[in-house]
Amino acid sequence: MTSASHPHPHLGAFLKARRAQLSPRECGLPDTDSARRVAGLRREEVAQLAAISVDYYTRLEQGRVRASAPVLATLARALRLDDDQRRYAYELAGRSDARPRRRTAQRVRPAMRRLLGQLPHTPALVLGRRLDVLAWNAAAVALYTDFSAIPAGRRNYVRLLFTDPAVRALHRRWEHDARDAVAALRMEAATDPEDAELTGLVGELSVQDADFRTWWAEHRVTGAGYGTKHYHHPLVGDLTLDCDTWMSPDSSGQRLMVLTAEPGSQAHDSLRILTSWVADQTGSARTERLAG
Repeated sequence: MTSASHPHPHLGAFLKARRAQLSPRECGLPDTDSARRVAGLRREEVAQLAAISVDYYTRLEQGRVRASAPVLATLARALRLDDDQRRYAYELAGRSDARPRRRTAQRVRPAMRRLLGQLPHTPALVLGRRLDVLAWNAAAVALYTDFSAIPAGRRNYVRLLFTDPAVRALHRRWEHDARDAVAALRMEAATDPEDAELTGLVGELSVQDADFRTWWAEHRVTGAGYGTKHYHHPLVGDLTLDCDTWMSPDSSGQRLMVLTAEPGSQAHDSLRILTSWVADQTGSARTERLAG
């Protein structure tokens, strides 16, 4: 057969493989004692569960017809497809899944948390969807702010840039950095346009800040993973740091942002002084609490 006569053979192969993995009992069908010629569900049983004709389902498996989005939705339920399998089926069929995506809670991988703790003099953040600040190390607190004092629902990198006076003053080139942050948030919006929390964040910042409103309307986007940040810290003065961002390999959309300085440079020495001073202050406070 030619590809023209079998336009979607891969979807058919996937459907056939999936029904072979299911038993009638799993799908709420009576499990007869008679010998079954095929492993798993029969075509007739899948058609019954999906409320489509056996002939139509047979032609689907044979790649002779293209599945519509509503039929794919019923087949996904009938074949107990998980989110990844459902997305795969829609891609094979060349269709878009109109179902609202279920957003899982943003959880930082344990390995990412360990890495944060192993960077004592290197500020590092884990950013999630909408550039939410999900995790940080002590060096990031020393440079930016005490993230733990901010309610989790308000802990967002872009929000802090525009609404926190201390974080805003920290950036010597605030306009440049803020515009880049808005462009990165624009990229997030393109990835997940149905995200109600992102829509709320954009609405909030648009009302509060005219610059954000103007820059958001420009539709500038960026996915840059590296650059240079220029800070002025009240304790150690000017810091010029390289900013590198790595995407998590688990498709969660999380990214690790790390700020470093060339060894031997003034910024490198200032970072060590800053993080050591904050560590000493934290240790002293802890000792005083224990003594009290």
